[in-house]
Amino acid sequence: MKQNTFKAWCKSGNPWIWMNAGAVSIAVVMTIGLLLLIAVRGLSHFWPSDVIEAEYRIPGQEALVIMGEVNSREEVPTARLAGAGLPVDPERDGFMERELIKVGNRDLYGADFRWIVGEWLEDIRTPEDVIVIERREWGNFYGYLVDVRQNGEVVAQGADAWPALQQAVDRALAIHGDIQHLEKQEIGRINAGLERLRLRERGYELRNELTPEREAELGAERTALNNEYAELERHLMELYQEFNRDSLMARVPDGREKEISLGKVVRVFQPNSMGVMQKTGHYFAKLWEFVSDEPREANTEGGVFPAIFGTVMMVLIMSVVVTPFGVLAAVYLREYAKQGLVTRVIRIAVNNLAGVPSIVYGVFGLGFFIYFLGGSIDSLFFPEALPAPTFGTGGMLWASLTLALLTVPVVIVSTEEGLTRIPRSLREGSLALGATKSETLWKIILPMSSPAMMTGLILAVARAAGEVAPLMLVGVVKLAPSLAVDGNYPYLHLDQKFMHLGFHIYDVGFQSPNVEAARPLVYATALLLVGVIATLNFSAVAIRNHLREKYKALEN
Repeated sequence: MKQNTFKAWCKSGNPWIWMNAGAVSIAVVMTIGLLLLIAVRGLSHFWPSDVIEAEYRIPGQEALVIMGEVNSREEVPTARLAGAGLPVDPERDGFMERELIKVGNRDLYGADFRWIVGEWLEDIRTPEDVIVIERREWGNFYGYLVDVRQNGEVVAQGADAWPALQQAVDRALAIHGDIQHLEKQEIGRINAGLERLRLRERGYELRNELTPEREAELGAERTALNNEYAELERHLMELYQEFNRDSLMARVPDGREKEISLGKVVRVFQPNSMGVMQKTGHYFAKLWEFVSDEPREANTEGGVFPAIFGTVMMVLIMSVVVTPFGVLAAVYLREYAKQGLVTRVIRIAVNNLAGVPSIVYGVFGLGFFIYFLGGSIDSLFFPEALPAPTFGTGGMLWASLTLALLTVPVVIVSTEEGLTRIPRSLREGSLALGATKSETLWKIILPMSSPAMMTGLILAVARAAGEVAPLMLVGVVKLAPSLAVDGNYPYLHLDQKFMHLGFHIYDVGFQSPNVEAARPLVYATALLLVGVIATLNFSAVAIRNHLREKYKALEN
């Protein structure tokens, strides 16, 4: 009886329902767990940890004073420590805990991370007057504030040093902002204008049209720009003098002192004396810096805004290109092409293109778009810039077109499936009322299949935004702080190389000279990339749902 009941239960299909539900649940739990791991590992990096100071007593050696942040802890076999040359009893079995301490001060110690054995730390303390200095070069500095100086002269020390340092740092940061504006905006505008004049003059020479009148006109424009540049350069030199005026003297635990120019300082804080609210404010300030600033220190410090901008802009350009091409191809295959052997072969080819490795598309983009098409464009339209390439090198445009080729099969298949679901009665009703086939297509069929088009676009965005391999060949670079959109003519520079979040993860994680410092940024950037892709997808899903509701009545 029980066996018959079990067979009936199996025949009902309920086991398969439960198995599918279990598989989906496991996939959801694993996805959420992965995201939580990335979030915890990445976002915890920005929290201002306490700085410890302790005596490190290696058996048989003189005690050292260690200062820094505890980065991680792990249990390691004693035999491994003995094999590394540490004075560990070789007969001792089991494990010992070792800690990775971020000691900073790379310009003094040579490395800013150090592994230590936790059992050999003694007299651990967290002095409130320890300062952490985030620098534009050489990473963090840990030590004690001695005094604040102006032009080498001491202006504050003792109890007055910390308030004076805060004011001096704020002043230096304000001057740094002015310098950045002058160098990137004003001087950048003049340099772009001088380059345009040079190209115009070269173009006249190539066409034998460089008359004395035109030469005088170009000379007058160049003189005006040079005069403006000289004035800005004078102002810039004054700012740099003010920028490098202030400095601080800091002392490290071993007694050495180092003078640090405040022009190289991003921020100074005392983490051990900060309350919860102060640390929370510092945390969100670091998060904002991460998403809004430029990278520094070989991409292991600073922000990733150029990579965010490059990723989003490339995906948007790719979407603008791939959607009309994919839709037109699907419309032709479904509505106009004769359904025979050739059409079936084309559909098979389109489906197979979706499985081609992405690096193959990168090689094709390098050969066709950059070398052939870009080189031809340079020869025809930019001969004055040669031999320096304009479009004959990797850039935003070629990267977007390469990814459009990569994702167009997805859009074609999705759109064709949407066209297939349109009831035949709607086509016949439209034609019966006197509409032409084109009018039926543009006013009824395509609007009703627009949710399917958006589905294809969503899948295309999800795949393209995370691709890295083809971009390495057609335009992405390690560091390109200049954005493809600026105030210089022609304002949109599609020939310019750009940064990408996916490549940034690869570069920071596998090419960084400072692996320990880069590891948290790998997690943070990965989380940011997931967030960017999710935002783009949710926007497309919202549009698709709106279109689906709009045309649901016609389907019924």
